[in-house]
Amino acid sequence: MTDITLLDGSIGQELVKRSGDRATPLWSTQVMIDHPDLVRQVHDAYFRAGATVATTNTYAVLRDRLKRVALEDRVEDLTETAMLSARAARDAAGHGRVAASLGPLIASYRPDICPPAEEAAKIYEEPVRLMKDRADILLIETMSSVDQADGALRAATGQGKPVWLSVTVEDDDGTKLRSGEPVGDLAPLVARHDPDAVLVNCSRPEAVAAALDIVKGFGKPFGAYANGFTRISEGFLKDAPTVDALEQRTDLDPAAYADFVMGWVGQGATIVGGCCEVGPDHIAELARRLNEAGHRIV
Repeated sequence: MTDITLLDGSIGQELVKRSGDRATPLWSTQVMIDHPDLVRQVHDAYFRAGATVATTNTYAVLRDRLKRVALEDRVEDLTETAMLSARAARDAAGHGRVAASLGPLIASYRPDICPPAEEAAKIYEEPVRLMKDRADILLIETMSSVDQADGALRAATGQGKPVWLSVTVEDDDGTKLRSGEPVGDLAPLVARHDPDAVLVNCSRPEAVAAALDIVKGFGKPFGAYANGFTRISEGFLKDAPTVDALEQRTDLDPAAYADFVMGWVGQGATIVGGCCEVGPDHIAELARRLNEAGHRIV
């Protein structure tokens, strides 16, 4: 029926879980420092589950985040570890693409403390430069405001690689970005920067459909990959949080998550997968459901 790109699921949370270590503000970057072999294992697991995209573990490998813990000199080698792991898994699978993840500056869900777009664009130039030549896609993730998305898009566009913009919406109102701005306010930005796809990620699956109803009007391929948190807590919005401040849902097993995703596909989404707390079992069930419905996973 339809060609569907099947993303992987959680990278950061999956690494934290597999490490068995206590969560730190460095999140999955700390796991990659302590257990670099786990990164390849996670990518392999998603390819086995049926995913066709490996998202690099670079969401938080940003100079501003590493500088806080005196690790800014590790930006290049950590990026190298992440890129090599994703590419090796893709090559071993014999198919798929590598998406270079560009996460929010300073902290997730905090557009109020993010540098303005012009400044942010200069900061993003470094990770874009380090990854663009070895990635198939530049994936801008979890943007919470129009200005935050603008900063990342300024750095990523025009680099000779497809750019996918993904935004996160309010837990209880998918028509609004986490900044409170209407999702529809992204339209002029999308028209100006012309990304190759617009997605919704790291949001409760219940909020995604309303966002997609708006995003599909931008005239771009679109899709979503939701999280499995109960909600983004006030504790997580404080300085230097850890994922211990977030609670995993107990009602979002692979079948339940696949129900949501198939609804998005029914809305016209052609790029789907999972975010935090959505693991390989969820992606395997989603692959099964997509195939059962007659779609072609590409």
